[in-house]
Amino acid sequence: MYVSDSIQINEKGHLTIGNADTVELAKAYGTPLIAYDKDKIRENCKKFVSSLNEFYGNGRVLYAGKAFSCKEICRLVMEEGLGLDIVSGGELYTALSVGFPMEKAVFHGNNKTDKEITEALHCKVGRFVIDNIEELHTLNKFAKKYNVKQGVLLRIKPGIDAHTHDFVKTGQIDSKFGFALETGEALEAVRECLSFENIELCGIHCHIGSQIFDFGPFKLAVEVMLSFMGKIRDTFGITLKELNLGGGFGIKYSESDSPEDFSEYMKAISETLRKKAAQIDYPLPFVYIEPGRAIVGAECVTLYTVGSVKTIPDIRTYVSIDGGMGDNPRYILYQSKYEVVCANKASLPRTRIVTIAGRCCESGDLIQEHTRLQEVEAGDIVAVLSTGAYNYSMASNYNRYPRPAVLAISGGTAKVIIKRETYENIIENDI
Repeated sequence: MYVSDSIQINEKGHLTIGNADTVELAKAYGTPLIAYDKDKIRENCKKFVSSLNEFYGNGRVLYAGKAFSCKEICRLVMEEGLGLDIVSGGELYTALSVGFPMEKAVFHGNNKTDKEITEALHCKVGRFVIDNIEELHTLNKFAKKYNVKQGVLLRIKPGIDAHTHDFVKTGQIDSKFGFALETGEALEAVRECLSFENIELCGIHCHIGSQIFDFGPFKLAVEVMLSFMGKIRDTFGITLKELNLGGGFGIKYSESDSPEDFSEYMKAISETLRKKAAQIDYPLPFVYIEPGRAIVGAECVTLYTVGSVKTIPDIRTYVSIDGGMGDNPRYILYQSKYEVVCANKASLPRTRIVTIAGRCCESGDLIQEHTRLQEVEAGDIVAVLSTGAYNYSMASNYNRYPRPAVLAISGGTAKVIIKRETYENIIENDI
């Protein structure tokens, strides 16, 4: 019925996630509250791994930690045999804190600091994804200092428009990420890599964007990247063995979204890989993929308590909640669509058109505009669906509001995996 089969309605007419009553969760833990279906996330991990093994057989799934990173998620993906795509020292530290095997970690980022580079070298991170020439020189300097030969992938801009929001397009030439093919910059980066004794060029990487439903851009990226690997072979006489195709697989945020099952994506990509490799007589590379949103995004709800309902005749009705852009900035950033449900009236029809307003002191602090919702009043619980990716990750303390608690639901039972912040947490670093 909803964005995920994790979301249901029980005999009380209440919304549930992972068989846990969201109204009872709100009563027990307070709001705002973020709840994940841990069992469904585990199922998604298994699906990605099995699809890669079935249709291609030579690669690794890397969970993209930027979607949502915490100790519990790192433990889960480690248990399921996934690697980890990390983009900061904080994500690296989180993974290390639970004993994540660093040889299965890939370190991204367009402006890694000296401190982050040093930390990643010390913990023997598996691969660095190199974004620019300055980073390459810095990494080589520290790798030489610590007597390390570090494996790297070069991030390439394949020049592909992924037909998504401008803020999440990353594969076209006008992007802050990576080396451009069109200008010859990427080939010069290869040449530079090969000149360093403490750098081992293992392969190349691309990421064309986020929330993509069409297979076409992914297939084109495979062709462009393999062609470039062939050009590297012909120019420098080396055969790179690794290809990272990034992530960006779309999920269902609203009724209008219709993502394909990932197994269909992997089947199409594998066919393209085999066909192109045969065409240029290139050995099939070891392939990485980086799902993040596709693993956690739809398996989560955020719960809020309604504070007031304000109707401006002939204009709109505002439903004010006890959270907002501090815990979900995606609408103000991307005008992201969400389904919204009154959790304690979930079995009733959504007959009213409303705007969900946050409590931050900003006119733009909205979660959704002109969306359908049941008739609600103060004290009702509102659930925003598909809030598992880039919500808590992007959360802030704007207006000095504490960030919400996060739950993991397994077998219908809730466990706190991130504690609710307190006012004391807000001021603890003040001097």
